[in-house]
Amino acid sequence: MTSPSDGDAAKAELRERFLAARQDRSPAVRAAAAAAVAAALLARLARVRVLAAFVPDDTEPGAGRLPAAFTQLGARVLLPVVPESGAELRWAVDTGRLTPGRFGLSEPVGPRLGPTALGTAEVVVVPAVAVDRAGTRLGRGGGYYDRALRHARPGAVVVALVFDEELVDRLPALEHDRPVDAVVTPSGGWEDLPAGR
Repeated sequence: MTSPSDGDAAKAELRERFLAARQDRSPAVRAAAAAAVAAALLARLARVRVLAAFVPDDTEPGAGRLPAAFTQLGARVLLPVVPESGAELRWAVDTGRLTPGRFGLSEPVGPRLGPTALGTAEVVVVPAVAVDRAGTRLGRGGGYYDRALRHARPGAVVVALVFDEELVDRLPALEHDRPVDAVVTPSGGWEDLPAGR
């Protein structure tokens, strides 16, 4: 484990670098990556009955394809809602209709479910800025998903979506970081990580 002060500084520097690289991607590269990520997820999630996922912003892997692609699964899909106050994600069932939410993120319309609704999901698809081969996930720094994943049911598979170069050998890990079990990249598809073995 990295010390909290050193880890936070290292994470901030890495986050800035990866997010800047995302901004530099062309629309064509983003579209190709989204198609590849969606195909990899659909292939692995074919038997899932309840899935928790997210709506990628324009720079994230899957943008423009997810969560709409999940309708092919016939599963119940939960999407996050960032509350106006507090730091615990809420959830809502995806009905195909999205509305602007906090921080400019798209969120589902409809009744809000509490934080513990995540515990019904067999698979939880999470955003990430980078992931290392041990399953350490670098998020955007708000801690929403580290807190949310406390509510994941035992045995739920947590999978992060990143671009190819965002799957790295090592990231700083802090005590509160919740490792992911798998990662999906555009070129590599679904890859199980040691955290999930």
